[in-house]
Amino acid sequence: MLRRVAILANGGDVSGFNAVIRAIIKTAENNDVECYGFIDGYRGLLKNDYVRLCTHATGNAIGILPKGGSIIGSSTNANVFCYPVEENGKIVYKDLSEQCVENIKKDEFDCIFTLGGDGTQKSARDFTLRGVNVIGVPKTIDNDVACTEITFGYNTAVSVASDAIDRLHTTGETHHRIMVLEVMGRYAGWIALESAIAGGADVALIPEIPYNINKAAEKIINRKNRGKEFSIVVVAEGAKPIGGEMSVEAVRNRGKGVDNNKLGGAGQRVAKELQELTGLEARCTVLGYMQRGGTPTAFDRVLSTKYGAKAMELALEGKFNVLTVIKDGRLDYVPLEEVVGNNKEIGAVSGNTAESNIRRVNMDHDLVKTARHIGINLGD
Repeated sequence: MLRRVAILANGGDVSGFNAVIRAIIKTAENNDVECYGFIDGYRGLLKNDYVRLCTHATGNAIGILPKGGSIIGSSTNANVFCYPVEENGKIVYKDLSEQCVENIKKDEFDCIFTLGGDGTQKSARDFTLRGVNVIGVPKTIDNDVACTEITFGYNTAVSVASDAIDRLHTTGETHHRIMVLEVMGRYAGWIALESAIAGGADVALIPEIPYNINKAAEKIINRKNRGKEFSIVVVAEGAKPIGGEMSVEAVRNRGKGVDNNKLGGAGQRVAKELQELTGLEARCTVLGYMQRGGTPTAFDRVLSTKYGAKAMELALEGKFNVLTVIKDGRLDYVPLEEVVGNNKEIGAVSGNTAESNIRRVNMDHDLVKTARHIGINLGD
């Protein structure tokens, strides 16, 4: 019988964290289940740092539905299967997952809810092999978690990017410039593509379609010849030219199993080249962390609440080691084994590998077709 459950939020901040946490807590309370939260994701699990969560009159989870961020924090690049430890003045990496398992047993948690993206759910799957009951909830602004149609946090990020495009329109039109907006998304182009459609952009460059900069320039020159002396270009941070590489700002050393590449510079590169090719001034805006924070949209509040309630429902039914998903527009669940795909190596959590099962934009998706129909140039 389910008595005690714990939540951990992991990976980059997104709007909707708290809405999921709230839905899990409220569903748990309605079924006489105690709910707890590990502080700062997998790092809190390792340290066994957790708090009781409740929505009672003096509880710590009151009024959190519209609040951005996570009331229990989150950790990035905290791979407990390959965790940095200082020994003799040097950093070495060790598998500390057994300590996490011991903590869960000692605390008598019947299930752990993992709120996170592909890396978080890969670690969740690895914990299932250690005998831990896990239920995942797909979180990321990148919308790249496998097996689900949408992740919570994505809609808010698209809305922020669309608003930025609206604002760039007026400046571009006033000064007859090319306005380039670089958006997040890592190795998937969902944010760039959907915000480009929503914001009426002229060019959208995404990781899934290596671009020919001359094709983008041709689109802009054609607009100029028709009397439209400004253009809006959306560039995904992972966009790359044909035969070229993604723009990497820095390579970090955070051990095996995490993505050590810090992407950056794609928008500046595109702006510089388009200015040279078209003769129009080009300016680049990097939206950055503006996409992650703040109040979630109504859509994300509802989606997050649905995900959280469904996750707790699955726990009450004893359906563990799964990910809650949206499939054909309806709530569902899939085994975590399906989510990780061929990424079977214990501790290997990065989504940027040939074995990873992250969800990228495919060429027959409705968004791609729609973009082409309305004349958005995709750099090909």
